Amino acid sequence: QVHLVESGGGLVQAGDSLRLSCAASGRTFSSYAMGWFRQAPGKERDFVAAINWSGGNTYYGHSVKGRFTISRDNAKNTVYLQMNSLKPEDTAVYYCAAEGSTQGRYDYWGQGTQVTVSS
Repeated sequence: QVHLVESGGGLVQAGDSLRLSCAASGRTFSSYAMGWFRQAPGKERDFVAAINWSGGNTYYGHSVKGRFTISRDNAKNTVYLQMNSLKPEDTAVYYCAAEGSTQGRYDYWGQGTQVTVSS
């Protein structure tokens, strides 16, 4: 089992930066991949970014590539999402997720943190 708690959301203006954090507990943090997803009102949950267990490989959704950076600190059991050049369309609830026993499938989810970008 993995317990995830996100933090760092808030209200910012377009062009600002924000860093989200996700603290994990339970299974050995360095043994699984982590991801960030987001869901805007009335829309489906979208993939934002992912990082493998070591931090050596990262993946990004098309709409955030070049603006967002995912990273992890295995000593602190924490994954981060640095968001730069924020746009109003980035407004959503952001969720972190942990990979389960099946590679590529996220079985554990946090409660989400709201990010609102005003124009």
